[in-house]
Amino acid sequence: MKIGTMLYFHSLEETEKSFIRLREFGFTSCQINSWEPQKWTNENADGIRALADKYGIEISSFWCGWEGPTVWNFYEGQKTLGLVPPEYRAMRVQNLCDGADFAHRIGLTDVATHMGFIPENPYDPNFEPLCDAIRTVAQHLKKNGQYLLFETGQETPVTMLRCFEQVGTDNLAVNLDTANLILYGKANPVDALDVFGKYVRNLHAKDGFYPTNGHDLGCEVRIGDGKVDFRALFRKLKELGYDSYVTIEREISGEQQEEDIRYAKAYLENIVNEVYGG
Repeated sequence: MKIGTMLYFHSLEETEKSFIRLREFGFTSCQINSWEPQKWTNENADGIRALADKYGIEISSFWCGWEGPTVWNFYEGQKTLGLVPPEYRAMRVQNLCDGADFAHRIGLTDVATHMGFIPENPYDPNFEPLCDAIRTVAQHLKKNGQYLLFETGQETPVTMLRCFEQVGTDNLAVNLDTANLILYGKANPVDALDVFGKYVRNLHAKDGFYPTNGHDLGCEVRIGDGKVDFRALFRKLKELGYDSYVTIEREISGEQQEEDIRYAKAYLENIVNEVYGG
């Protein structure tokens, strides 16, 4: 089990500083995240690869953002996030394909993103066109030998599974965000593994609480302080044969973020050693 954290790519200079900080924290792996397509150049890809080799950092995957508006709630989120909104779909399909090529140049096989609020109703007129768009992206990734990872949260586990079945390619997988399923009020992450456990290829270790109103997501908190039962989660992951990446994500900034990430590393290492054997 490889415990790392999230790194946001803005420039090679910042990335080198981040890799140095990762090593100071005791990390040897990370997930790269970027929302700036204009920076997905061959030069930057080669630079990231060289820096990762220099500092001994293993990059688990590329979290690919996209252009256009983003509002992270239950109302405007329906109209702005992922490939679901028809008015942004073609642009974001291209973003994801371009991001996948950038990741391929770095040497990465896994590309993760949010698909948006996938319709729960399979007869929703937006469901099949969405699946067609996802299939276009998945087929592009397949040519690169890559997997397309759906980050959990904005859809129920069954809805995600149904989408996988409708798209029908064999390179779809799950980036399990342990908190998002709770923050969006969609599922308990431990039970969700009964639905899509075999598809999990990466894990965002994050914690939080369920929503308390119908407009806003639940509150994200430090790992160990929320509703995620990490001990039960890792026990089930072990049963499923998962022994890969764990990416700590803490969606705040500054010194408190660093402190919480250090805490999360020790917290998770203790549980992983107990469940998997140290």
